[in-house]
Amino acid sequence: MPGILSFDDLKSLVANGTIDTVLTCLVDMQGRLMGKRFHAVNFVENSYKETHCCNYLLATDLEMATPEGYASSSWQSGYGDYVMKPDLGTIRLMPWLEGTAMVLCDILDHHTHEPISHSPRTILKKQVTRLKTLGFDAMMATELEFFLFEQSFDDIRKSGFREMRPISGYNEDYHILQTTKEEGVMRPIRNHLFAAGIPIENSKGEAETGQEELNIRYADALDCADHHTIAKHAVKEIAWQQGRAATFLPKWDHTKVGSSSHVHQSLWQGGEPAFYDKSDNLGMSDLMRHYMAGLIAYSPDYTYFLAPYVNSYKRFSKGTFAPTKSVWSVDNRTAGFRLCGDGTKGVRVECRIGGSDINPYLAQAVMLAAGIKGIEDKMKLAPATTGDVYEDSKAADIPQTLRMATEKLRASEFLRTALGDDVVDHYTRAAEWEQEEFDRVVTDWEIARGFERA
Repeated sequence: MPGILSFDDLKSLVANGTIDTVLTCLVDMQGRLMGKRFHAVNFVENSYKETHCCNYLLATDLEMATPEGYASSSWQSGYGDYVMKPDLGTIRLMPWLEGTAMVLCDILDHHTHEPISHSPRTILKKQVTRLKTLGFDAMMATELEFFLFEQSFDDIRKSGFREMRPISGYNEDYHILQTTKEEGVMRPIRNHLFAAGIPIENSKGEAETGQEELNIRYADALDCADHHTIAKHAVKEIAWQQGRAATFLPKWDHTKVGSSSHVHQSLWQGGEPAFYDKSDNLGMSDLMRHYMAGLIAYSPDYTYFLAPYVNSYKRFSKGTFAPTKSVWSVDNRTAGFRLCGDGTKGVRVECRIGGSDINPYLAQAVMLAAGIKGIEDKMKLAPATTGDVYEDSKAADIPQTLRMATEKLRASEFLRTALGDDVVDHYTRAAEWEQEEFDRVVTDWEIARGFERA
């Protein structure tokens, strides 16, 4: 792919003056890029080995607050350093930023240089390694949905997040005329990301005013998560450069359809799709059925990682293409899990539960863990659900609130075994804090509803 650089490539570009800045980035709990801007000469001479960051970066919320209750870092322990170890296989150009390249970093303990267990990249790598010991590779693809607005981030913030105007005035699902009007933002997104080594397939209008979808070609699980994270970051930066705002908030208005991030997944062995069995009427191998059985059975345990904020649960609403039930169906967009490509080598399962706010490393890791559990226990897949799944009273509900998902996470023996007690406790605390912060706020809805009439 264009845009992917070896370390020698980077040194050459720095030497001839093409690159003067290197972004060294970690991925935080929220799936955001955090890090430093290095002068490129310093990076290629020294800092390519390692740099450092404060350990609070993996124990904050969206506002960068430092909540109490984390075992990994605290005021009492003094908030020390982590090592940021550049993964030199992730060096790439950032074509929308002049003279800039970037590299992703793994996070290590300052003293032992062991990976930090609750770092999102570490969590995903652990599950990928477990899968490889079984002889399989995970291939994944994520869909990024978001809204574009006429105004800039600064204008919207200064207005108190009121009277936000989507970039279009009507549902633009697959709409070529309306999306032509948005090419001033979307064309640079596609082209710059492709030039950065992200295998962009397409963009399209989605099923709401100002709603977009960006699709990236499937890749192995770690690359998929890297691609997703960099693309999400780029969408915001490129929109900002064009004087627009982009949001990945799953439900920015209760009258609007929400934004998702569907995750497609399959396992491969020896370069061939291990989910495919040509003798099966749906093309599903026994391996795929075991994997899907685990994926579905343990979905309540890992829903937090697909819906990590209070707002995430506002998206689960019937008739909006967002699922409410944790069952599977064949090519049916009302189910939490959709079988795609049935009868072909492209057979795969699409999880439709995750919102646009997922951290892809965490979401993919917990789904792989559930699938591995299904394989190890040879779990039996229930028959497919048919028809309108929203109206299926027998189908199991997806946890409907952050509180419900938090309790499922806290009590999950499956996740404690797969991820470790320390990781589950860490993210349980993150979920608790998110709820605590919401609970102490008086909302506009409460004031408008009860100011005079209560």
